[in-house]
Amino acid sequence: MESLAIGQRSLGDPSAVFPLWPPLTRGCPETSTDDLAYPVEVDYDYSRVPRELFEQPPGPDIARWAPLLPPLHAPTLGEGGTPLLELGDGVHVKDESRNPTWSHKDRLNRVTVSAAVGAGAPGVVVASSGNHAASAAAFAARAGLPAIVLASAESPRAVQSFVRAFGAKVLTVPTEARWPLMRQIVDRLGYHPVSNLTVTHTGHPFGAEGYKTIAYELFAQLGRVPAAVFAPTGYAELLYGVWKGFTELRRLGVADDAPRMFSCEPAAGGPNARAVGTAVPAAVVEVGATDAYGINCSVGGHRGVRAVRDSGGDALLVTDGELREAQRDLARHGLWQELSGAAGLAAYRRLGRAFDGPVVCVGTSSGFKDVGVGDEPIEVLTSPTLDDVL
Repeated sequence: MESLAIGQRSLGDPSAVFPLWPPLTRGCPETSTDDLAYPVEVDYDYSRVPRELFEQPPGPDIARWAPLLPPLHAPTLGEGGTPLLELGDGVHVKDESRNPTWSHKDRLNRVTVSAAVGAGAPGVVVASSGNHAASAAAFAARAGLPAIVLASAESPRAVQSFVRAFGAKVLTVPTEARWPLMRQIVDRLGYHPVSNLTVTHTGHPFGAEGYKTIAYELFAQLGRVPAAVFAPTGYAELLYGVWKGFTELRRLGVADDAPRMFSCEPAAGGPNARAVGTAVPAAVVEVGATDAYGINCSVGGHRGVRAVRDSGGDALLVTDGELREAQRDLARHGLWQELSGAAGLAAYRRLGRAFDGPVVCVGTSSGFKDVGVGDEPIEVLTSPTLDDVL
């Protein structure tokens, strides 16, 4: 199946349209300002989407949804097709830790690394301390491209080792130095950026398209649209991508409605909650200490605001204590999510309301990527007896 992508459209002004190539990695050139960057998204020839596209079962390799994705020039690692597990009382977990590099970012990087290949870039560069870095490095290696990763000193060493395993060049630098250096790598070396370059978050214009496939899978797995989706939220690409996927199902007449979308951020920061609460397009906040480092972002973006506002959802904040309680409960169901990945369930519980239909909490990544994993002391029993068992 071929891509039906036809161009890029501004979220700041939908009348501002641009060709599909090159990807506008610095946001909308017409509506963005020095203080606010508006993302662009991919537009499609929806009149040509085959109805039978949504009759197929979910499975690995998001190329099964190719008509509604940008061109996929990079080979698959088997991303997508993750399980949906019920916890009880109509609450489900979409377990994205089952992806090739154990996180939801594999859906995004199949698309963004494909953009780098399609653009003829000599390599990719990413500023990330965890899931995004590992995924970008893996997909770049699969596509035969070098990758440069700008990691912060606070990121877990095990995660940095994970990234290096794929052959990426990893530079550990102060957090505030990552983006200026990335811009130099893009401008002087020609590397393709697969993470954000702008003052408020726009990210890669093709990236959120990969997350749409979660919505397509949920519709097939549930046999209907869920009543609500709770998504761990940093820059809100995941949140917006899932929302866009459901709006496309509705636009194409496959579904009659779309779910309410809830952004789930750590209380130590929460730029999306700030933007939603103050009715601004995007916000920048000071962040405090939290072990949910994967979603502890100071910079927000307009996509998260749009997803919450347009769906009738809400922006929720959760404490580390609430995150740990949700993480422990998921583990009792056989699911080990990193602390950030438990934000959906934690926020659902904090909201404390019932929905008329199934609820989905997206679990984004494996607990192996948490801070301090592997550092716990282990007691060795030199003369074990049955009493130790009992």
